[in-house]
Amino acid sequence: MEKKYTVVIIGAGNRGRAYGRAMKEMDDKYQVVAVADPIESCRSYLQEMFAIPEDRCFDSWESLLALGKIADIAVISTMDQLHLAPTLAATKLGYDILLEKPVAPNPVDCEKMAKCSEEMGNRILVCHVLRYTPFFCRVKQLLESGIIGKVISVEHKECVGLIHQSHSFVRGNWGNSGRSSCMLLQKSCHDLDILQWLLNKSCRKIQSFGTLTYFKEDNAPKDAPERCIDGCPYADTCLFNAVKLYLDDKKNAWFRNACTGMSNSTDEQVEKALRTTQYGKCVFRCDNDVVDHQTVNMLFEDDITVTFSMCAFNKGGRHIHIMGTEGELFGSMDSAEAPIRVRRFDQKEEQMFPITGKDGLLNGHGGGDEGIVRALHEYLSGTYNGFSVSDIRTSVNNHHLVFAAEQSRKNNCVVDLQEYIASL
Repeated sequence: MEKKYTVVIIGAGNRGRAYGRAMKEMDDKYQVVAVADPIESCRSYLQEMFAIPEDRCFDSWESLLALGKIADIAVISTMDQLHLAPTLAATKLGYDILLEKPVAPNPVDCEKMAKCSEEMGNRILVCHVLRYTPFFCRVKQLLESGIIGKVISVEHKECVGLIHQSHSFVRGNWGNSGRSSCMLLQKSCHDLDILQWLLNKSCRKIQSFGTLTYFKEDNAPKDAPERCIDGCPYADTCLFNAVKLYLDDKKNAWFRNACTGMSNSTDEQVEKALRTTQYGKCVFRCDNDVVDHQTVNMLFEDDITVTFSMCAFNKGGRHIHIMGTEGELFGSMDSAEAPIRVRRFDQKEEQMFPITGKDGLLNGHGGGDEGIVRALHEYLSGTYNGFSVSDIRTSVNNHHLVFAAEQSRKNNCVVDLQEYIASL
């Protein structure tokens, strides 16, 4: 009989609840026994789901971890800048950890967590959930089969989506790098991790360009008020009208709950948020400073060239084009009909590779949320035989690609990765 792991969840926001729901669907494998979050409605969501006793629900991680080690696993899904302290504390108590990405907003804190894990001998699995999607797992399998020969070059795009950008990275918690981290880290550490994982090579040099071009006050419509709810003359035609996006759209629980910081938000709570938080401000009058488009050029081992582009001005989705000596692979996560196509140079017809399971960008990162939770159980049980799991050191090394890219973007230079890591 397989082991049922007990879990504490620190941070019961959107990501903490997502992992909680995945664990609930695998209730033969997991039981959440405690939760910590400063927002009562977020705690209550998980408390009700798992029938957690009141004396195991806390408004701070310090109170929860003061009990010592009361479970097998700690899920840490607080805001980016709040990862370090609870992760170090839980590690020293002997917890194995499922840690939401990014590991930390700076390389020094990332190194602290990796070294603490290595010293204590516990396991930290970082939530690079794209590794666990049926889509990217199939791409990995095809590359390793040699179907396109030796990989020569890769073009990868993350299309953030215009409204998603305005919600999360302008008005939302991740719009200001001082409160969270740079855009490339919080949104695209997924992608730089995926590229290294697919190629199974080390990056040698990196260069990046990117700016905040559109979502700034210079582009605010004339006569637009600071808040959409205050009678904006452009309300009927503005794509970013907060009243339409958050108050009028009753079906978008993600937006409504994000703006209130609660679960099952009421209209009254949403309206209050539109009057008092950035979610109600004109999208051109927020305090955001993260880029809205960025390109990263990389040189990997064996002279493999890689270009990654992150941009807000699109519908959304992830797309990859991998070119090899014997063929090329095209992949699109948001294509249900033909998500992966392979064109071999010795064949006239393309080969199509449909994906079973969840292959869209919605529904838990294309199946990645469920995939990593399932893999976590197998990893800790010693039965894992897949190729997606990585240790904390690999995750931190891939985070260094992001930090080096930001150094390049800010200093207008090419960064040598070996020299960069040595400088730490």
